[in-house]
Amino acid sequence: MYKIGIDVGGMSIKAGIVKDGQIISKMSKETNCERGVEGLSQDIADLVEDILSQNNIDIKSVSNIGIGIPGVVTNEGAVTCVNLGLKNSLIVPILEEKFKGTKVSIGNDANVAALAEFSYGSMRGYESGVMITLGTGIGGGIIINGKLITGANGIGAEIGHMMLSTNYFDCNCGNNGCFETFCSATAIIKYAQKLAEEGKTTKIIEYAEGNLNNITAKMVFDAYREDDSVAIEVVDRFKKYLAMGLANIVNFIDPQVISIGGGVSNASDIMLNGLNDKVKKHLPFKEGNIGDIVIAEFKNDAGILGASAL
Repeated sequence: MYKIGIDVGGMSIKAGIVKDGQIISKMSKETNCERGVEGLSQDIADLVEDILSQNNIDIKSVSNIGIGIPGVVTNEGAVTCVNLGLKNSLIVPILEEKFKGTKVSIGNDANVAALAEFSYGSMRGYESGVMITLGTGIGGGIIINGKLITGANGIGAEIGHMMLSTNYFDCNCGNNGCFETFCSATAIIKYAQKLAEEGKTTKIIEYAEGNLNNITAKMVFDAYREDDSVAIEVVDRFKKYLAMGLANIVNFIDPQVISIGGGVSNASDIMLNGLNDKVKKHLPFKEGNIGDIVIAEFKNDAGILGASAL
């Protein structure tokens, strides 16, 4: 039997046919955020029908359709996502009526990415694991005994919003001190911009062609490799708070593995160097063992693979 994974994003909806943990075909279409739940459901249905037709596969050969979506997904499947115009919206019943006899499931995109790594990637073979995605923000997913932990109301695993310390700018959620204001790509960029605005000389400005708004996290890590003093300050701060965030995870869950994904993980050589020791410094039992800290295997395909495993 085949599985279908749907990755819904603010810009595009991607669909993939999955067989034995491998994507055998992919297709995508632009996301129309103005059509609400009925329009989104129809777009997903059209995409499923198109990819099946392209591959000469009957829907009866599909065991399940899984959907990963940004936003809150309750345990009853109600989705709230402001960017997609959804508020307590039910997508699953619409698609189950459309594709009768095929199971349809839906989950938060970060949880789905964690499920992809647990089922097929960097956390495969472990019984418990936590994935964090370091991107524009920070997402996360927690898996214990092979099951996603989403909490009583479906809003668990918001790892990016654990509180670490006070910061010089507020999080988009309205709080101050969230993990993602220290360790996301956005946080790295903001701190580099802050130091540059204070007049510190750095190659990062050269990389950004003199425009601070052009700074990317990659530029910061590239400058770090050139022993740039500002980049070193930015990265050292990032790693300090990353270690604190991971230590909180270890203290609460003690997972066998923590998998780090997202765009920032592309600088894994810098990020992982000395990270275990930094994490242990924040633990009450500093000589004990902690789970493995690894880099996620899947990038753009994580949403499709994870959704297919729901």
